[in-house]
Amino acid sequence: MRTDFERCYVTGRAGVAVLTLNHPETINAASYSMMQGCLKAMDLIEADSQYRAMVFTGEGRGFCSGANLNEPPQQGVDAGQMLERTYHPFLRRLRDTHLPIVTALNGPAAGVGMSLALMGDLVIAARSAFLALGFTRLGLVPDGGSTWLLPRLVGLARARELALLGERLPAEKAHAWGLIHKVVDDEMVLDTALALATRLAEGPKALAFTRKLFWESTHLSFEEQLKREQAAQSKAGATADFREGLKAFFEKREPHFKGE
Repeated sequence: MRTDFERCYVTGRAGVAVLTLNHPETINAASYSMMQGCLKAMDLIEADSQYRAMVFTGEGRGFCSGANLNEPPQQGVDAGQMLERTYHPFLRRLRDTHLPIVTALNGPAAGVGMSLALMGDLVIAARSAFLALGFTRLGLVPDGGSTWLLPRLVGLARARELALLGERLPAEKAHAWGLIHKVVDDEMVLDTALALATRLAEGPKALAFTRKLFWESTHLSFEEQLKREQAAQSKAGATADFREGLKAFFEKREPHFKGE
């Protein structure tokens, strides 16, 4: 079953929600209306208990070509304000969701599209895909959280290279840099992402606690993170999934988690 929103849609398969950007004539350029549609899509996904993981992808020949520059600017709103009104709410939503996210990078991801793609906990890329920060070619600075994400993912030197030169980063090189999880043939990208997301959907409730720990770790000291781990472990240890995992361990079988 497919549910359509503004320039995006949601489908579901075996515990996995698939959120697809849907404006292929612009290679899914990110606009205000698209981001509003994505927020509504997240409302649907997060409210449905059958979904325990998520795939994020784009319709057609690419993931997202960046900001939709053909969309007229809102009167009296400067470029910086547009970020807060348009992209930041959805980026925060991806960060804060309890669902593990697998990005199926089916083609180019440029500008803010690169940031959206890298919000996935794991990224599966088509062999023809590439990433690019083309902001300097427009006389702008990188946005979408890319100046925070990239140094942490690939190091400061490579992050500077991507931002200052604005050159394309092919999927294979992105994989070699540790930026993405796996590169597959183009026709296999969605199926591979779905298989990986299905595996995550069959995992314990602790996956949600785990992704939250990693997101929070970047601005905390070691001692503070030890306390966060302790609190999260207390929650995980109180779940039915932990009891099932322990039972399965002693019975020498695979656990059957329910996300509870």
